Amino acid sequence: MPSFNLKVNKTHTYDAIVIGSGISGGWAAKELCEKGLQTLVLERGRMVRHVEDYPTMNNDHWDFEHRGKLTDEDKKKYHIQVRSGFIDESNKHFYNNDLDSPYTEVKRFDWIRGNQVGGRSLLWGKQCYRWSDLDFEANAKQSIGVDWPIRYKDLESWYTYVEKYVGISGEKLGLSHLPDGHFLPPMELNCLEKHVKGSIEKTYKGRHLTIGRVAHLTEPINGRGQCQNRNRCSRGCPFGAYFSSNAVTLPAADATGKLTLRPNSQVASIIYDEKLGKAKGVKVIDSETKEEIEFYARIIFLNASTLGTTQILLNSTSSRFPNGLGNDSGELGHNLMDHHYRVGAMGSYDGFEDQYYKGRRPNGIFIPRYRNLDEASKMKDFIRGYDYQGAGGRGNWGGGISGGGVGAEFKDSLFAPSSWGMSLVGFGECLPYHENKVTLNQDAKDKWGLPTLSIDAEFKTNEMAMRKQMKEDAVEMLENAGLKNVTPFDYSGGIGVGVHEMGTARMGRDPKTSVVNANSQLHAVPNVFVTDGACMTSSSCVNPSITYMALTARAADFAVNELNRKNL
Repeated sequence: MPSFNLKVNKTHTYDAIVIGSGISGGWAAKELCEKGLQTLVLERGRMVRHVEDYPTMNNDHWDFEHRGKLTDEDKKKYHIQVRSGFIDESNKHFYNNDLDSPYTEVKRFDWIRGNQVGGRSLLWGKQCYRWSDLDFEANAKQSIGVDWPIRYKDLESWYTYVEKYVGISGEKLGLSHLPDGHFLPPMELNCLEKHVKGSIEKTYKGRHLTIGRVAHLTEPINGRGQCQNRNRCSRGCPFGAYFSSNAVTLPAADATGKLTLRPNSQVASIIYDEKLGKAKGVKVIDSETKEEIEFYARIIFLNASTLGTTQILLNSTSSRFPNGLGNDSGELGHNLMDHHYRVGAMGSYDGFEDQYYKGRRPNGIFIPRYRNLDEASKMKDFIRGYDYQGAGGRGNWGGGISGGGVGAEFKDSLFAPSSWGMSLVGFGECLPYHENKVTLNQDAKDKWGLPTLSIDAEFKTNEMAMRKQMKEDAVEMLENAGLKNVTPFDYSGGIGVGVHEMGTARMGRDPKTSVVNANSQLHAVPNVFVTDGACMTSSSCVNPSITYMALTARAADFAVNELNRKNL
């Protein structure tokens, strides 16, 4: 168990500062420390140590006072977080108290947050899919937003680099629009999932069903244990079987002796030196004492989450940057995206009564995108595409809770599994609309006196047309596979509930239309790097976290090389 250095040095001066300790911040810390830089990681939330700060990791359902349910008081504290459907009594300590973390919803926006050391790496779904040139080239080909300044070849080796360290289990498919990666052995599909896979691949040319590519170890690596199929991931994994900053990258950074970690540190702004034309440090407010402190470094990595990073940049004003650090283009805060999902279908299946499965697999199925790949799959009502996640399963003894009955016969019936069922849930791409934006609300300050965010974003006509097709396809695929009582659903909610917010400090070639360049540097402030979701120029339809990791490792390598050349 690492014993993190939490005590800052007397000069408050470091080689590098990383703001945020989540998925991308942990990677920045690891890479910079391993390359020899004295690195300070600032985290706005509380300290969370691997294993020892996972209080519910081994609890059974009956160990919770309310059997996992949130109380009415909790629902008030977490009134935004409950929109996700992910929070309950077992993991609420890893989610933000919304009363302490206000923001303004011009239109509904479900901002799901976990401010603590490790951030949402303790809560993420762990699905990991590489982007392809279909994604990187789409904006340019369709004259939407701005073109990405990078292509798949620029990230390919970095994808491999991070995958080998993270540990991704999955199956290779040989699809050009979903590049294969470096995989551990895949988890196994159950009998109904295999049946539906066979039906889909026989019925539809170009459609595939596979097990999810997921950051869960199916065999031990680097001292981490393999997944035990407990499906208690959101409570923290004591085996280190799923990837988190707490279990993997922060301990690696700490092992170098170069890491200083400071939780409870609200970064108010980045300090810009107008004479040097560079950033020289950050201004921090201690969350507990409200003391204002300044820390200094040669390079700064912003990894505070998409909206957290942009909030800091917008609040970092000076005579050179009156509208936010690096905001010469005026694009800072604009082009907010998220995946739209919670649309699809579910049904039941008569059969396989003699079969079940072992454990509680923390993973589901994946159907890669098959629309708008080429002329043959082009749709007239929308551009871009979608994929599906989901799972097949069989009911257990809980199926008898709401049923009637008494006596021995009723009790015996609880040991008989109920019928099989399966769901398909679509994940669709959102376009980068300039009018989907965040701004600072100077009239609504948080309890540390910092301006909060006002969020004005929505899904539009293209996403709505896509959702219609996503629902129809899901129904058709399940019915063709022989499922009964197939029921479509569409619970769109607000933008944000996909928890894949991206954009607001987009990457591009031209400083007049983008915020960061191909190396993840602010165009106008070259020693500040943005490698979390804020830098994304489009959203694809696959989960983005492995791309953040690859971008971060690549930017850290570039930054250290530039420091060594005395270019920063």
